[in-house]
Formats: sequence, C-alpha cells, structure tokens
Amino acid sequence: MEAERLAPSAGTPFVTADERPADILQRVFGYGSFRGDQEAIIRHVVSGGDALVLMPTGGGKSLCYQIPALCREGLAVVISPLIALMQDQVTALREAGVRAASLNSSLDFSEVRSIEGVMRSGELDLLYVAPEKLMTEPFLDLLERCRLSLFAIDEAHCVSQWGHDFRPEYLQLAVLKNRFPGIPRIALTATADGPTRKDIVERLHLQSAEQYVAGFDRPNIRYRVGLKTAPKRQLESFLQDHEGEAGIIYCMSRNKVEDTAQMLRASGYNALAYHAGMSKEERARSQDSFIRDDAVIMVATVAFGMGINKPDVRFVVHLDLPKSLEAYYQETGRAGRDGLPAEAWMIYGTNDLARLHQMAAQSEASQEQKRVEKRKLDALLGFCETARCRRQVVLEYFGEKGATPCGNCDTCLEPVETFEGTEAARKALSCVYRSGQSFGSAHVIDLLLGISSEKCTRFGHDQLSTFGIGTEFTKNEWRSIFRQLIALGYLTVDNEEYGALKLTPECRPVLRGEQDVDFRRDPSSRGRGGLKSRTKRSFGPALAIESSRDQALFDRLKALRLELAKEQSLPPYVIFNDKTLFEMATVRPSTLEAMEDLYGVGKRKLERYGPAFLSVIQEETD
Repeated sequence: MEAERLAPSAGTPFVTADERPADILQRVFGYGSFRGDQEAIIRHVVSGGDALVLMPTGGGKSLCYQIPALCREGLAVVISPLIALMQDQVTALREAGVRAASLNSSLDFSEVRSIEGVMRSGELDLLYVAPEKLMTEPFLDLLERCRLSLFAIDEAHCVSQWGHDFRPEYLQLAVLKNRFPGIPRIALTATADGPTRKDIVERLHLQSAEQYVAGFDRPNIRYRVGLKTAPKRQLESFLQDHEGEAGIIYCMSRNKVEDTAQMLRASGYNALAYHAGMSKEERARSQDSFIRDDAVIMVATVAFGMGINKPDVRFVVHLDLPKSLEAYYQETGRAGRDGLPAEAWMIYGTNDLARLHQMAAQSEASQEQKRVEKRKLDALLGFCETARCRRQVVLEYFGEKGATPCGNCDTCLEPVETFEGTEAARKALSCVYRSGQSFGSAHVIDLLLGISSEKCTRFGHDQLSTFGIGTEFTKNEWRSIFRQLIALGYLTVDNEEYGALKLTPECRPVLRGEQDVDFRRDPSSRGRGGLKSRTKRSFGPALAIESSRDQALFDRLKALRLELAKEQSLPPYVIFNDKTLFEMATVRPSTLEAMEDLYGVGKRKLERYGPAFLSVIQEETD
C-alpha cells in the first residue's frame, strides 16, 4: 500500500550534526551549489530566524526548509494543504535517505499511531501535515511533547483573502507564534502580489521576519496568447509540436474538460480528465497516472495542479481565461519545473471575459473583495491584449520593474503591429453612449457596421448618428478594438445588465480629442494559435541533444528509469529527473565517482541506482 510505503521507519539520522548546509545540499540532494537566495534563507532559518520566502515555482523553495530541518535538532513540521503534495515530497525525501512522513486522511489508525510514536521518540526529521490536522488540540498537545526544529508554512498565499486560493483554515496558523515561542517559522509561496504579501505578514504575525523576494521570472517558459477562433483545431495544431510530452490543459467547465479529453483520446493522445464532479477515487487514479507515466495529458479544471511536483510538464494550456493574472502565473508555473524549456499557451475570446465578469457579479464576496477581483481581471485582460513583451507585463504586475524584453514570448518573437486608433476609439465610445450604455459589444458593432438587425429596428438605433459610421473595420477588427478599450479602462462591462458596455470617466479625454489611442492589430497567425513553438526533435523538443548516439542512450536511460519506477511504485522523476538523465547521456560518466558529480545524484540515490544506470551507459559507450 502507498500509505505503508510512506510510513516512517526507525533509524539513525542520515545527516550528521556537524555537516554544513552546502555539504547536505551535495550529499543528500545531489546539487553542487545553491541558487539565488537559498543559502542566505537557509542560514537565517538555521540560526533560528523567521522568514517569508517568495520564490517562483521550480526555484527550490522546498530546500529552504528541508535543509534547515536537517541542520537543526528536532522535528520540522511542514504545513501543506494537499495530500498529493505531502506524499510526493515525502516519497522524494525518503528516496534521498531522509526520515520523513506525512499525516493525512489516507492513513489508517495503526499508521497514524506509528507516526506519532516516532515523533515522540525523536526519530523523524520532517513531518508533513494539513492545517486542519495541525490545529486540533490533541495534535498540538502532541507537538508540545516533541522537540521541534521549525515550522514551514507552504503555499502561504492561502492565508490571504486577496490571494487566488484563500483557505480559511490557514488563518488559525497565527497561534503558532505564541504557542511555540522560539521555534522559527518560514512561510513560502510562489505567487503573491503586494496586498497578498502584506496579508501574509499580518495574519501569520511575521512582522519581524526577514523577507526574501527571489523574483518571479521563469525564463524557461515561453508565453503565447491567441484569439479563440476554432479551439479544437487550434489545440490539435499546438499539440503537434508537443508529441510525446506531458502537459496540462485547463478548461473552465467540467463538461468542457470531459469533451476535450474525449476528443484527444479519439485522436490518439493519452488524455485524462480531472474535475470536482468526479469521485475521489477517479480523481486519484487520474492524478496518479499523470504523475507516474510519461506523455500523459491532463485535461482539468483549476481543481487540479496545486502541489503537483512533476518536473517534466512541458506545456500548460488554457482553453479559457483564468480568473486573474496571479492564477495564470500559478497555473503556468506547473510547466518546466526542471528548468528545461516549456510553454504556456492560452486562447481566449470575448465570451470568456463576459463569463468571468458574470461569475464575479454573482459572487457572495464583499464589495471590497469584488473591486479587488475586478482590478485583477482587468490586469489579466491587459496581459492578453498587450503589444509589449508578455514577461515584462507579468513581472511588473508582481512589482518587478525594469525588466528588458525577454525574446522568448510571442510578442517578442513576432512583434505586434499597432495603428493610430483615436478616431476608431471615439466612434466606438460614442456609439456605446448614444445607444444608451445598455447593450453588449455584439449589438454596438452591428450599429457601427450599419447592420439593421431586429434589435436595431426595435430600439430605433438605425436612426442614431453613429449608425454605419464604422464600415472601415470588419466585425472581427471591431471586436478587437472593444476588447482593447476594456483593457485600457475606457469601457467597463456591467454584469448586472447582462454584460452591457458602459463608459468610464477615463474615456472623457479621448472623446474630447485630448488623448490619442493606439491599438494592436491582431496578426492572422495569432488567430490560428500563433507562432510555431520550437524545433522538433524525435525524442522530445525540450532537450537539446544533438548527437544520435546520445539520443539513443537518453532513450535507454528513460526506459530503465520507468522500469525501476514501476517495480517500486514510484514516480519516475523521484529516481532521477530528465535533467539528470540528459547529463548522463551527454557526459557519459565512466565510474560511480564521476556519476556523483552530475546534477541531482545524491549519495543514497548513487548507492541504490547508480550501478544500473552506469551499466547502461557503459554498454552504449563500448
């Protein structure tokens, strides 16, 4: 059983008391050097300090508490919201030789008792637990009888009502400061704008904590955004560039998830569905298959993905707009966690925007919360409609100013043409005003084009001075202009009047001729899904293996990894990830000592798996 395999076993610590953080990094985890602020964060927590860490997905957040947990005496308690994340982390740690366990609802009574026993005896280094379990009085009493080294609060943005994944149970974690004085706390997240960061500090009482903002840039991810014209054909075209790769496709509704997964299976893809309407067992089977197998495409609602640690997800697709730029960043961040090239591709249309506005209007949130959500949605639309580098827009949203164009997004690789559109903007705004600010864009566009529809005749709009004044643009071009007017803040969508367009005070200088407006012209290629992604290679385009000999070895190493993983019921990447196999195939170490110098090869993994992989390398090299 999975739970049995994850239950802790008694034994001596794998790490000695006198080892430095850098020694643990190399010997246990197989990494030769720290990245960014990792070393500073680790030293601060090891010395007993509190910390708030913002680090992009794949940036190495986990090491910021795992290494201090091994350096400090006692038990490190890691608060995590998802069982899947706990089990994944525990599996990887135990493979590396670390004494780790998780307490969650998948365990039976005897397994829980076993874990609590090793907690009391001091034979456990890290314990992963959900906030609901942590905050029960019996468990807090148990922790008071244990020697504790630190508390790590993962996915800390869940504590903020302004975050994209607010969870009320996180609010209770504030008691840790007073109940366990002197025990350092480290809160970590990959996604938090200014208001969310402020909320984390206040709600978790981290005012005296050191804050480490490692940056939000994920340079290995290529951002691409297109207009939704023929979604199925656009998706099929995109997937042709990703044959044999694992990816996630996000849809807004459960029905769309099922339809898309069925369509992909009919086309020969190994596609699975995941949404909240499925049973717990069905969702678990889909998630397990995605984690343990290669080249699986998961079609899902946003119910899937948080805590998924699969490093070789090569693409994330959004077939509908997400709720905010924060949600988009979090969801696309599940691609390319191994640092290798990955893609974030999204297509959207006006209907997506109207649906999100309607959902926001129907929300039971406070008016203040609705205003925040409206600003977040406006920022997302601005990202979609920008003619600038998309990475610059994302980084500026999270407070990082001064980034140069990345050269690795669609607007950088195929610069968007712009045109002077002040007169077009005035025509559009005037038509909205003269028709009473009570209609959506489809009707207003009909008026601009002089189309005498039944609605137009019924309301007498064919008699308006703005009727037929916009025939220089096509219907699609007017749709683009209206989307951009909304993104620029000159128009807003009134959800209480079924998506009616209304003027904002910001549009007055445009109407008075005091302010010019430039629009982007949508390239025809963007409507078909945008630029081609990468040069295809037969083994998968993410790794730049140029030699056919190295390619053949890489394939054999992957096959061996999959065989070993199935034998032990492990995710393949827990043994070695693709980046490690890539180095094995290109460096071709001739001894175990040389293999130990490769990325991700720690001492325990070298002992357990090194001989088998070395044997394959020698066979291919001889």
